[in-house]
Amino acid sequence: MGYHVARVLVEHGHRVRALVRDPGRAPHLKALGVDMIQGDLATGEGLRAGIDGCDAVFHVAAHYSLDPRDDALMYAANVEGTRRVLEAVREAGGPRLVYTSSTAAVKLRHDGQPSTEADGFNDPDRVVSTYKRTKVLAERLVMQAAAEGMDVVVVNPSTPVGPYDVKPTPTGRIVLDTMLGRMPGYVETGLNLVAVEDVAIGHLLAYERGRAGERYILGNRNMHFGELVRLIAELAGRKPPRLRIPFFAAMAYAVMDERVLAPLLKRPARAPVAGVRLAREPMYFDASKAVRELGLPQSPVEDALLRAIEWFRSAKMA
Repeated sequence: MGYHVARVLVEHGHRVRALVRDPGRAPHLKALGVDMIQGDLATGEGLRAGIDGCDAVFHVAAHYSLDPRDDALMYAANVEGTRRVLEAVREAGGPRLVYTSSTAAVKLRHDGQPSTEADGFNDPDRVVSTYKRTKVLAERLVMQAAAEGMDVVVVNPSTPVGPYDVKPTPTGRIVLDTMLGRMPGYVETGLNLVAVEDVAIGHLLAYERGRAGERYILGNRNMHFGELVRLIAELAGRKPPRLRIPFFAAMAYAVMDERVLAPLLKRPARAPVAGVRLAREPMYFDASKAVRELGLPQSPVEDALLRAIEWFRSAKMA
């Protein structure tokens, strides 16, 4: 996400400074002409130097994982890192902050309707993944700063998809596994998909038009998971997974994979327990507030998936 936000800012004439752990591993940012400062959210290194003299701060970075081995890192980067950003912004005199939260922090509805910004926060003690918990805790810190007078706008991306997913993210892994035929079946759930380029533009629009202290869901199309993997397979020229796996069976496999196979084979779990738990309830959202107030684009999700597929192939990951 950081690359896409930086690209949009550069394209709109802004000079961009980015905090990166290792400038040598950020060739895409270098190609944009971005000024890079070495630092780390988890330690606070480089934060104040990066913010000094800036008109605005975009806190986009977060660690996104469903692997329980990454829990401590997610707390350090997502929660404590956000606390450090807020402190650095205060010390720098309070430039406008656009904070990238997530729909993971938005409370899900149980009446069949998509959630909106007004539905509040998920309960951090009841969410099913550490990532969700850290995003709730971090956004609460940001909203507290807003209540104390800081000029902050929060954006809550849903499930961005598109090119330059280097790691890849869990969403990119769905695309990649479907492309490679490594997804024989799926657990039916629901997601809100949005082009990563639209999310990046949404960050700029939040800076330009967002109301201080408000949150904006950056999303687009609600889709059943089965519909999503069939679409990916069609766009990639692959056979779609046809086996719909019952939740209890998926959970049994996830426990075995995470606790037995992954440690034995010294690899990350391919079916994390947290990922299966997330699938138990559809995660549908309504982005009409961002469309109405910010002018958030709504590009076709099919095009975004195709760009992701083409990029994975060009990067020789598929």
